[in-house]
Amino acid sequence: MADNQNNNVEFTSNKDQHLKRTLKARHMNMIALGGAIGTGLFVAGGEVVSTAGPGGALVAYGLIGLMVYFLMTSLGEMATYLPIPGSFGTYAKRYVDPAFGFALGWNYWFNWAITLAAEVLAGALIMKYWFPDVPAIVWSALFLLILFGLNYLSTRSFGESEYVFSSIKVITVFVFLFCGSMLIFGIGDTSPGFTNWTIGEAPFVGGWESILAIFMVAGFSFQGTELIGVAAGEAEDPEKNVPKAINSIFWRILLFYIGAFTVIGFLIPYTDPNLLNASVENVSISPFTLVFDRFGFAFAASFINAIILTAVLSAGNSGLYSSTRMLYALAKEGQAPKIFGKLNKRGVPVPALILTTAIGLFAFLTSFIGEGTAYTWIVNISGLCGFIAWVGIAVSHYRFRRAFIAQGRDLSELPYKAWLFPVGPILAFILCVIIIAGQNYSAFTGDTIDWYGVSVAYIGLPIFFAVYLGYKYIKKTKLVPLKEVNLDRDFDK
Repeated sequence: MADNQNNNVEFTSNKDQHLKRTLKARHMNMIALGGAIGTGLFVAGGEVVSTAGPGGALVAYGLIGLMVYFLMTSLGEMATYLPIPGSFGTYAKRYVDPAFGFALGWNYWFNWAITLAAEVLAGALIMKYWFPDVPAIVWSALFLLILFGLNYLSTRSFGESEYVFSSIKVITVFVFLFCGSMLIFGIGDTSPGFTNWTIGEAPFVGGWESILAIFMVAGFSFQGTELIGVAAGEAEDPEKNVPKAINSIFWRILLFYIGAFTVIGFLIPYTDPNLLNASVENVSISPFTLVFDRFGFAFAASFINAIILTAVLSAGNSGLYSSTRMLYALAKEGQAPKIFGKLNKRGVPVPALILTTAIGLFAFLTSFIGEGTAYTWIVNISGLCGFIAWVGIAVSHYRFRRAFIAQGRDLSELPYKAWLFPVGPILAFILCVIIIAGQNYSAFTGDTIDWYGVSVAYIGLPIFFAVYLGYKYIKKTKLVPLKEVNLDRDFDK
């Protein structure tokens, strides 16, 4: 193992202690699917159609889908070249600026650690459907304990549990698309035809302003696809399995979302008040519940509630895994306390896992400030952190490819090449910046500025820049010249 003189990342402390490459191709597929298919599809889909109409929903998700595709191909190029658990945090350190890598790594850790809290809390809210009198804190504690156990056992146990969680969600979406298609063609109920696509202002409600408004929701829905970059550090044959997963997963996710919104657009008018009021606390009016109920499924609400519970636990499971690995990588690179770089005999970074789980205790805020309020606050913060991570991927890939060419390297050396460089990362960067800027633009459009709304929506930005500039000032880091960028692939395999 080479030393760290050229910013090489050392992933082993001794011969017996190292991350295990036990994640197979099927695990990689389902990890990315699990992170991207959740409440954004099962619950928030109704609000999206209500806000922008069925046509507006398809346009917004289509554009965001294109952006995510470019981001995933950018990440795929780097992750197959250097498949490590630190992923784009390490890439930013190597290819851009050590301070940028430090800020991006901690941002991503915080993003998924907070998402863990959000998902655990959402799970508690969902359980109220069956057990309204049991305090949310009880369910939060139970779910947090289960997720900790799955990640503590081994990487393989995490992979298998995520495979099961994600499979349930995927099957549900396929059944939904099948039942919805039958209803559209008049099988099982009277077909509404194209009525709901032309009612009122449909298919495009509120024009481009409404489409921009749901960009943020669409972006949040797709967050999780980048998990494949983190999982690449423990994947079997990453040069083969990572590109395969990226190419197949993106189209599956896009199909699920576009297909679901098409079905909703045909069967439920955007004027239906149920669409706007659907939530994890009111699952009986989820678009999925309404469609299944129309098809004649008994206990549709209970079924969808169980599926949504599976979805949030899956997202929490992936979040705990990815944030733990990011903290581990930060420790190995000297950007976090060394204790978080320690592994047990099964190759699990237990100290990093314990700290990340402790952040999940943030969900217990429900006991003090109200469950719904806490959930909204957490999700808003997490969503912005996710977009910052995407910006980091785009910038890192642009610099990586330019450095590769500047150092006279042949592109044939790359196991996987991103399509349409440099258009891809530049377009992804611009769209991400637009989404970040418009995170809560409505807070500025009223008679007075909603400062509380501004603080909740944008608090992640000053924190990120404070961490970046603070590290840059203390460590005196500079932008790495292209010809000095470390393109070494020597790391623990």
